[in-house]
Amino acid sequence: MERRRAYPSDIGREQSEAIRPILEGVRRRTKPRTVDLHAAFNAVLHVLKSGCQWRMLPEEFSHWVAVYSYFATWSAPQADRVSALERALEKNRLARP
Repeated sequence: MERRRAYPSDIGREQSEAIRPILEGVRRRTKPRTVDLHAAFNAVLHVLKSGCQWRMLPEEFSHWVAVYSYFATWSAPQADRVSALERALEKNRLARP
């Protein structure tokens, strides 16, 4: 795996593992995943925190179309009207010191 520059919005692998079940819970299992879930979540966090446009996502992240696809899936409201992204962000917020 290629190393990339760290951004202030990044979360660590350990934090990522804590929210993995939430993010994987909305996945349609049609084919094997080609994007690292941790990297995709960090890319979404980068866009949310920086306010950059999807097409301006730094190249060291996964391609913006793939990241946006994850964002769209994770942002869709579930039966209780709360999205997986909202759940993951809240769980991550509570886990931070």
